[in-house]
Parts: sequence; C-alpha cells; structure tokens
Amino acid sequence: MSDGSLVRELLKLRVPPIAVGFFDAPPPGLSRWDEGPVPSGCTFWLKAQEGKSFYTMPSDHYNCAIGSYTHSIDLPADRSDELPATVGLMVETKYLEESEVAGIPRLERSPGVVAYGPVDSAGFEPAVVVIAANPAQQMLLYEAALRAGAGDALTNLIGRPGCAVLPLALSADAAAMSLGCIGNRFHTGLPDSEFYSAIPGNKWQDVAARLEEIVEANAAMTRYYDEHLTRIAGAGP
Repeated sequence: MSDGSLVRELLKLRVPPIAVGFFDAPPPGLSRWDEGPVPSGCTFWLKAQEGKSFYTMPSDHYNCAIGSYTHSIDLPADRSDELPATVGLMVETKYLEESEVAGIPRLERSPGVVAYGPVDSAGFEPAVVVIAANPAQQMLLYEAALRAGAGDALTNLIGRPGCAVLPLALSADAAAMSLGCIGNRFHTGLPDSEFYSAIPGNKWQDVAARLEEIVEANAAMTRYYDEHLTRIAGAGP
C-alpha cells in the first residue's frame, strides 16, 4: 500500500494527504492548471484534495496577495498596491497587527512553478506534504513525526496565514502545524473540527512508516486505560 493510502486508512482521514512542490520549471509530464482564475493560493490545496495533479505559474497566484507574499511571489507593477491594501484592511479590521507582518514565514526564494496533487499520484517529489485532520488524528501524526525524527516536542504552530505553514515546515525541516486561517477555511471548506500538519517531503516516508506502530501503541494504551478504569471502579469507595 502506498504511503498516502496507508496514512489515510490508519487515520481515517476525510481527504487524502496532498503534495506541494516548488520548482524552477514544470515537472515532466505534469499538466498546467487550466481551470481559470482562483481567489486564493490555498484553493489549489482543495483541488489537490479532490484528486487533481497540476502545476501553477506565479501568475496563477496573483489573486491572493497574502499567499503570494508567503510564497515569495512578487505581484506585477500594476497590482503592487494589492498587498499593502490587503494588509491595511486586515489592520483596519483588527484582524492583524501591522507588527505581525514581519514575522510571517516566507519561502527563501521565488518558485518558477508551484505543483499540487494527492501525494500518491502527484507525479513529482513533494517539498511539503499537507494533511487536514482532526485533533485526535493529528495527535497520532505528531507522535509518528516525533518517532521518525521529523518533528520536535514543541512543534511549530502557526495561525494566520494558513499557507505560511509551508515555508515554516521547510525552514525548520520539521513537521509544523497550521490552525487554518479564516481565508483558508473559507476557500477550502476546511471543517471547524480540522486543522493542518505540514511535513517536509524528505521526511514524509519515514513519518508514514512510523504511523502504524504509533496507532497500535495508542490502541494498547486505550486498552490499558479501560482496564485501569474498570479496576478503580471495581475497588469501590
């Protein structure tokens, strides 16, 4: 069984893990996104979760000023005012403090193309694997990342913007988590009960390989806690 299918089956995920790749040129054999403009970069996450594999050009991201910023994609001169305008609105509505902007993770360099697809059928090597899951599922994934040496006990966590989890995971070369910002949740339909983990592509296979033993270990502990509760209840006052 492939890594993505195994992880989805073990965790009973709603949607498959997706691969995101950053390249200088389109990966061989991969088709360009051809379904028209999208309102956000994370809309491409949704399309990959739905089973599509494709690559995008920087211009495909221009409608998302914040996503372009986290991906180090410069807007063209005639749209250069959109990022400060968007940040200004966020500050005006008190969604964001202007001082927070400098701390938002960004890719180290601008990609020539950004590719997306279900991790098992993406057709390219992922830079990051993104998993949408509920807290119980994320707990198991986090424990597998620790076991695989792909995460830290004090895991990197980010709220807004949700897409910044990609450069965050890459810069740390370790699993990171995103609570999913309101923009991401609006454009992807991410349920209130879920958030994201992002695992560097070079660590993905190791994390997937460790997950089964983590799931079995948690099942064993569940049995222990059940038996422990029964013993305590049976002891009486």
